[in-house]
Amino acid sequence: MKITHQKKDAPLILIIDDDRFMRLQLRRAMEEAGYQVAEAANGEEGLAAYTGLHPDIVLLDAVMPVMDGFTCCKLMCSRSLGCKAEFCDGVKTSQSSSQLGATLPQVESLCYPTPILMITGLEDPESVDRAFEAGAIDYITKPIHWAVLRQRVRRLLEACRAEQQLRQQTQQMRQQAALLDIATDAILVQNLENQILFWNKGAERLYGWKAEEAIGKNVTELLYKEIPTELQKSQQIIDKKGWWQGELNQVARSGKQIIVESRWTLVCDEQKQPKSILTVNTDITEKKQLEMQFLRAQRTESLGTLASGIAHDLNNALAPILMSVQLLETKYPDARSQRLLKILETNTKRSADLVKQVLSFARGLQGERTVLQVGHLISEIYKIVKQTFPKFIEISRDVSTLNLWTVCGDATQLHQVLINLCVNARDAMSNGGILSISAENVFIDENYVRINIDAKVGKYAVITVADTGTGIPREILDRIFEPFFTTKEHGKGTGLGLSTVVGIIKGHGGFINVYSEVGKGTKFNVYLPAAETDETNFTIEIHRELPRGNGELILVVDDEDSIREITKTSLESYNYEVITANDGVEAIALYAERKKEISVVLVDMMMPLMDGPTTIRTLQKINAAVKIIAVSGLASNNQIAELSQTSVKTFLPKPYTSEELLKNLHLVIAME
Repeated sequence: MKITHQKKDAPLILIIDDDRFMRLQLRRAMEEAGYQVAEAANGEEGLAAYTGLHPDIVLLDAVMPVMDGFTCCKLMCSRSLGCKAEFCDGVKTSQSSSQLGATLPQVESLCYPTPILMITGLEDPESVDRAFEAGAIDYITKPIHWAVLRQRVRRLLEACRAEQQLRQQTQQMRQQAALLDIATDAILVQNLENQILFWNKGAERLYGWKAEEAIGKNVTELLYKEIPTELQKSQQIIDKKGWWQGELNQVARSGKQIIVESRWTLVCDEQKQPKSILTVNTDITEKKQLEMQFLRAQRTESLGTLASGIAHDLNNALAPILMSVQLLETKYPDARSQRLLKILETNTKRSADLVKQVLSFARGLQGERTVLQVGHLISEIYKIVKQTFPKFIEISRDVSTLNLWTVCGDATQLHQVLINLCVNARDAMSNGGILSISAENVFIDENYVRINIDAKVGKYAVITVADTGTGIPREILDRIFEPFFTTKEHGKGTGLGLSTVVGIIKGHGGFINVYSEVGKGTKFNVYLPAAETDETNFTIEIHRELPRGNGELILVVDDEDSIREITKTSLESYNYEVITANDGVEAIALYAERKKEISVVLVDMMMPLMDGPTTIRTLQKINAAVKIIAVSGLASNNQIAELSQTSVKTFLPKPYTSEELLKNLHLVIAME
């Protein structure tokens, strides 16, 4: 075997021919064309050279002793395929994914079948067919026309090079697509007609649509209920600048509203003409919700400062009016004057009470604080509402813990909080219903604090006031604590009741949560920090032993991203495996696929698309013995009674702590 060198980067031509003179002529023709050349005198020698050198093209004589060209061609082609199967697999299994990314294009280049050009004096059709069947890519007969040979070699090399480049580009695109699928952000590509061309795994997780469902769809129809003005502006900006960034309100497959930080980049073709738009969307829904809580707290504080100043001025104006009325009552004893003065006095006192509520909201009217028994507070409120509320409203009381932690507070103000909540509950049940007042001890942990900016780690006494009334629509639920906001008829409410409640509770270092469902009722949870007394032993029990799992698989179903993730984190920290679903439909699909592995299903009762009860009934049809923990911020007695007949083992009220979650889960797993 002999190799002649031209430029080191020039293509290598392997000549296999038993005729020494023909080899010399072929070598000269190829060297004049600028190629490197290697020679072999027979098929066996040529086969060895082919394996060791990986030439760019082979010029192979068909008729040779020892091993003819047809057999040699067939063996070279089979070795090329064997290389592709064995060498590539060896590289893939021996390298990390990062190394593999750099190696694959080289591997593909090495494994690509080398084109073989057969050269022979045989011109019969049978010989031509044999050459192509053996794997030759072209065929040329003797005597050789040297210009034709050089042209065919050049074209074969160009075609081979183009094919290799295409394969490398395809492989690079596959690698890039794989990296895009790893990304947590939603990444999609749309053409200029808004048709989706690419949809990564992050987009599947955020929106709930699988790639095969989304590709080909119109992005505006898929992700928006109504076309926002920001979207129209973004189209204009990207046409001018080539990029755009901003916030967009979108909708997931489940119907859930989400907010994304969206970044658009215009992609152009080789002629610099726009052809598509690359979009990267980051879910900032939870971040925006926390920002809204913070801004609402700031707005409430500002309004409180303003209201405090106005209230003091109003008190100064009302005081002389009230004193004057009392003097006039002694000076004008006639019935008509007394009646008018009584009206004036009543309305002046009513105005003074309104001012007192404003001050309570603004500053909390810091009164004398004492250690209070929560059970006593509830008993006193229970007596008042039992005697004064309509008989068609059933009043229930449940103090589930005998040793309720005490709180440090102003008894008058806390009475005002509970009376306000009870009155609102009464007004929501004009056709009758159940008003329940209860209390329990709760330890707030770090997981809970992450989803409530007002909460702090520690012990709380929680007072719950719940009703079975009309409920509060979701669109106004965030506004009910705003000062002067009311849904009551004109003259029947000031809009200061719940604002006053918030002011008092915050003044006591606590916070309040509300859960409501239209047509089913509302529940307020008032969290008051436990008093620092010897009896309550306020020291946080850091080394408290909580039950751990044994690798059981838990399915968590909730449409709130933050609750899913925090629950998943908590369970995984205590040796459970967790998979999640953002709605009932996804939960059923996951359970059907992995029902033999899943130990318990945590199901939220209030979800769009398919609610909790429907999800539970469907799961039970798949497996009658499925173990379920129902999670709800507002579980009615009727709902509990209905689901107790199914596979639901227990109810877990929202919000729940890690301790409550782990203890309930441990009990359910232990059930037969």
